[in-house]
Amino acid sequence: MQPHLNEETLGVASSVDIARNRSVTQSKAKFVRWLPPVLIILLTVTAFFPVLQNDFVNWDDDVNIVQNVNYRGLGWAQLRWMFTNLSMGHYQPLSWVTLGLDYVLWGMDPFGYHLTNLILHAVNAVIFYFVALSLLSAAFRDSPAAGKLALRFAAGFAALLFALHPLRVESVAWVTERRGLLAGLFFLSSVLYYLRANAVGEGNAARLRWMLAAVTAYGLSLLSKASGLGLPVVLLALDVYPLGRLSSDLKEWWDEKNRKVLREKIPFLVLALVAVVLALMAEQQRGAVRLLSQYGMILRIEQAFFGLTFYLWKTLVPSGLFPMYAGVTDAVPAYWLFHPIKGILLALGIIVALAVSVALFFLRRRSPAGLAGWVYYVAMLAPVLGIVRIGDHIAADRYSYLACLAWAVLAAGAVVYCRRYWGHGRPYLGAFVFAGGLAALLIGLGALAWKQAQVWHDSETLFRHMIAVSPNSIAAHNNLGIILGSRGQLDEAIGHYRLVLQTDPDDSDAHFNLGLTLSAQGKLDEAIGHYRHFLQLDHARNYFRLAAYQSLGILLARQGKLEEAAESYRQALEIEPDFEEAHNNLGSLLAGLGRTDEAIEHFQKALLLNPRFALAHANLGDALMRRGRFDAAIEHYRKALEIDPGMLRAQESLRKASAGRGVSGQQGPTTHP
Repeated sequence: MQPHLNEETLGVASSVDIARNRSVTQSKAKFVRWLPPVLIILLTVTAFFPVLQNDFVNWDDDVNIVQNVNYRGLGWAQLRWMFTNLSMGHYQPLSWVTLGLDYVLWGMDPFGYHLTNLILHAVNAVIFYFVALSLLSAAFRDSPAAGKLALRFAAGFAALLFALHPLRVESVAWVTERRGLLAGLFFLSSVLYYLRANAVGEGNAARLRWMLAAVTAYGLSLLSKASGLGLPVVLLALDVYPLGRLSSDLKEWWDEKNRKVLREKIPFLVLALVAVVLALMAEQQRGAVRLLSQYGMILRIEQAFFGLTFYLWKTLVPSGLFPMYAGVTDAVPAYWLFHPIKGILLALGIIVALAVSVALFFLRRRSPAGLAGWVYYVAMLAPVLGIVRIGDHIAADRYSYLACLAWAVLAAGAVVYCRRYWGHGRPYLGAFVFAGGLAALLIGLGALAWKQAQVWHDSETLFRHMIAVSPNSIAAHNNLGIILGSRGQLDEAIGHYRLVLQTDPDDSDAHFNLGLTLSAQGKLDEAIGHYRHFLQLDHARNYFRLAAYQSLGILLARQGKLEEAAESYRQALEIEPDFEEAHNNLGSLLAGLGRTDEAIEHFQKALLLNPRFALAHANLGDALMRRGRFDAAIEHYRKALEIDPGMLRAQESLRKASAGRGVSGQQGPTTHP
């Protein structure tokens, strides 16, 4: 017998079904919304997993991380250093804070530092997914073929194209480039907040909050690294397309409505200008800024156009990747094909960059996305294209981290555009083949990233890879020579330095390294010759000039050329008056020349700079004993032995001074001279 259902019962059942269906629909919506970010994180971590097994590398990690004690911790002393120093040519206090936190958590275990880099990169990929989704939604808002699912699929493809590309490896696998990853996180957040602000419309209180968040995030990005200087120009480009807030005709930008849009960029522009000043101060302090007399304007313009073509080419053909491209021959792995006419490469770069710019400008009405992407690309690369020449390199993979985001968004737009053709013939087969092709591309990129991440496993692996890609790489030979020299493989190290000098007879690093290594072999004359050559070079950095004068003084003293050695120490003190070792060494020479009073002055200066300098205490004791000041000498010998109880020389001198005091009849201690 069937149960009787009245209308009231049917109504209750219907409500339950509706509620259940709504719950299922909401669950599906959440699943669809969060599935792409989860997949992006999983695939990114998988592709870059080898970095977790990597060590620190002697490619600034040694100076910034291994030898640097200033960042280790989050106490007041460390924080003050982080926010006031311009170490290695960058103002990056927030990056130092994250490294300080790594030290608190992991000590000096490189695993933790690499883990943080990998997490930051995965988070950046997810933020970029939402940025791409917002841009695609705005660009295809009037397209019936662009459903929400298609847009999410395309945005996910853009995020993975960015995240898995092997050009990203340098930024992730190199601990020193933490600054670029952190700056990227806040940069992408700033763009996302700006897009959210414009999504809520004018005159909305929420819009102001989003704009404040965008400006704040941009400031945090610049405090991590000044890699996002082009953001004010980028936001203007986005206002033109896809947001449509500004006309593509510049003449119309100056009416009242458009001036309001322009005024919004003032806070971003002010922050960018402050960052420019700090960046130039940092690079100037490091001595990395090249003058026009060292690197002419024509060469700078050629380099800029070449760079625009280079990063585009490396995006399409990511082979022969290299930590620092120091010249055209490094930038193009098959340089031997072009070496006789390598100037053609620079000319080709100019032609391609100008042709792309002109073509996209004239096609701006039919294809505004292309011009917007190109403007973004140029704006983000502009600070590192070489118009302001910093260092000796012409390109670096890490410079593509934010600049090449435009290509990922344009590729995603192409995916959405191709969606309209799936409805013809066999739509499911077409979609399957299309998605399979995209998946194959991403798998290939991920495999290349996995392989490239292993290149950064340790210093020797990195530098041998650099030499394999570019046999004449000056930086690679110099750095590999240092590693081999530290292991005692001096002859092999010298061979690498000599290869450098065959390429560039005036390479300052090779001359300095040769001087150091040859002196370790006892070849003093040859070592002195290389130190002297190094010191004659205008581009030799002051830090190494200081070390070269110090080393040259030691070698000259070993040869008995005391006056020349003393002059070398004086040159070191002209560069750094507070160099306690130079004061001590100069004092020793002057004492040997019988100029005891001058020697005492330099020993005292050394101890004023470093009261725990045991050798200077012993040397000052010797000089004072020559003057018959036995009690003062005894005091310094005792201090030397407090600092270094095993110093035999101080023990013997203390016995002599005590015996001498007894003979001279001195009584009681004397004050410190």
